[in-house]
Amino acid sequence: MSARVSADRDVCIGAGNCVMTLGSVFDQDDDGVVVVLQPQPDGVDPELLQRAVVMCPAGAITVTTT
Repeated sequence: MSARVSADRDVCIGAGNCVMTLGSVFDQDDDGVVVVLQPQPDGVDPELLQRAVVMCPAGAITVTTT
């Protein structure tokens, strides 16, 4: 199973929960807005990806699996 990560930068409020959950997949730009470092994060624990989705207070992160 493969995952695809995306983030709606227009919705992001810069809380940083995604970065604290999975700093290898997410970062924040100088304005605190989410940046997806690994859109296809092979080898990343799917539970941590789901936790990043749930922990985002703005609902800006989406993970789809194929």
